[in-house]
Amino acid sequence: MKSLERSIEKSVEKSVFARQLRSRLGDAALVVSTGAATLLVLVILAVLVLDVLHHGSARLTWTFLSSPPTEGMTAGGVFPAIFGTVAMVILMTIAVVPAGVATAVYLHEYADRQARLTRLIRIAVNNLAGVPSIVFGLFGLGFFIQFVGAGMDRAFFSGAKVFGQPALIWASLTMAVLTLPVVIVATEEALRTVPRELREASLALGATKFQTVLNVVLPQATPGILTGTILAISRGAGEVAPILFTGAAYYLPQLPWHPSSQFMHLGYHVYVLATQSPDVDASKPLLYSTVLVLLAVTFVLNLSAFVVRSRMRHRFAGATS
Repeated sequence: MKSLERSIEKSVEKSVFARQLRSRLGDAALVVSTGAATLLVLVILAVLVLDVLHHGSARLTWTFLSSPPTEGMTAGGVFPAIFGTVAMVILMTIAVVPAGVATAVYLHEYADRQARLTRLIRIAVNNLAGVPSIVFGLFGLGFFIQFVGAGMDRAFFSGAKVFGQPALIWASLTMAVLTLPVVIVATEEALRTVPRELREASLALGATKFQTVLNVVLPQATPGILTGTILAISRGAGEVAPILFTGAAYYLPQLPWHPSSQFMHLGYHVYVLATQSPDVDASKPLLYSTVLVLLAVTFVLNLSAFVVRSRMRHRFAGATS
């Protein structure tokens, strides 16, 4: 009887040890595989950045940053492209953040989650996120330029082409539509993190639903909303396909001081230097320098939003502690 009990204990111990060994081996394999994947991504990023720095830093001078392209874009600088990129991103952000936040607030705070309209809106947002960017360019051309812009020209400018042509404002609005799902999803996630008790306390004190959302929910969700803004800026600053039809110019040394003006864009300028330059070898140093400037501009825009988000987090963390 004792020998039987000992054999059972030994078999149980062996099975427990085997399970623990398999679990540890699985954990180790997962750590190694995820670490290798992370290392691979970091290596690719480092190689890319170092290659751009190596080939582009030599031409990165103040003259390059402050002058327009010259000599068939084989010399000169990229200041009009920098100005146009920053202007487009700012206008895009001004357009997309209020629309995205308002949509997310409606879906999360007001809409009936089981209603057919709510489900249709969510399906539309999810499908919008998967549409190829070139399709947004065709949409901007057909809706903003040929419909809205041409209608404004007929109504206010006696048919003269002012807004019924590719322009900075239409490129910005097209990019706003492109990045709208990013802002909506990020804002909804931020609204979910706001404790329900804060809403209930505000309503119990006599505040209306609108006052609660405006003065309690949105301030607490602001860091998450700014996260969506950062993601939108990152995508909007680098996209080229949507602006090919809606406002980007091949070569335009003057700055776009009016919303109806065309503009140069760093991403499109990189494409032009890589594929359309009359002397590819002569423009190659400019190409790398332009890529470096594009990365730097995107980094600065993201850093600005990141700083604002960090300050908002510290502010509300201090207010709630």
